[in-house]
Amino acid sequence: MAKDGRVRIEKFNGTDFAWWKMQIEALLGECDLDMVLEEKPDGMDKAAEAIWDSKDKKARGKITLALTRSVAFNIMKETTARGMLTALSNMYEKPSAGNRVFLMRELFMMRMNEGSPVADHINEVNSILSRLSSVGMKFDDDTQAVILLSSLPDSWSGFVTTVTETAGTGNLKFDRIRDSVLGEDIRRRNASGGSTSGLLDLESGNGPRCISGSGGLCKPVETEVVAVTVTTGLELGGASTVLSGY
Repeated sequence: MAKDGRVRIEKFNGTDFAWWKMQIEALLGECDLDMVLEEKPDGMDKAAEAIWDSKDKKARGKITLALTRSVAFNIMKETTARGMLTALSNMYEKPSAGNRVFLMRELFMMRMNEGSPVADHINEVNSILSRLSSVGMKFDDDTQAVILLSSLPDSWSGFVTTVTETAGTGNLKFDRIRDSVLGEDIRRRNASGGSTSGLLDLESGNGPRCISGSGGLCKPVETEVVAVTVTTGLELGGASTVLSGY
């Protein structure tokens, strides 16, 4: 949402139509304009027709402003909001061979760079899978999990081996693998000393262990022993890492 309180969406540039369509439909609904995406009823009186035409004009304006110039030129001849979205769906949503080839190429080339944000990469994987689904190419849960694991960088090879050997053939679940990847990312960042908002910062050494306080100060902990359990999201033989004594 912009500072002026208006809801804004990213302009559609020809990619990820399913995501843009969901946003524009939500925006039109928020503005009470989504009715014009349906067929215009027959036999409307003049007052009702005037209201419909006014809403349709506003909806056309919002759709146009949510498109890049190159995309908007393709629907210049459309005179209704419904016609505009239908034309866009025909161009970008239907499972044409070109769309499928482009998306599959993007899927095959997708690979997370070393050190890049894991959450961003997972969002990218979800985006590509969603776009493939919109053109009729759906993958089962196990295959989606394999796609995510195979897109991780080489430094994650040990994690991938452990997860796949534990789960076994055909037992991978995308949601569990996603959660495990996110958990492993947190564990790695903590182990390397990276700070994460809302997490305890453990200080190694022979002195008293502590947690970070305000202003970056370290506050010694002198209370009872606390155990912090770090899990990866998968029950890997029931194993977990326990840090205690700080």
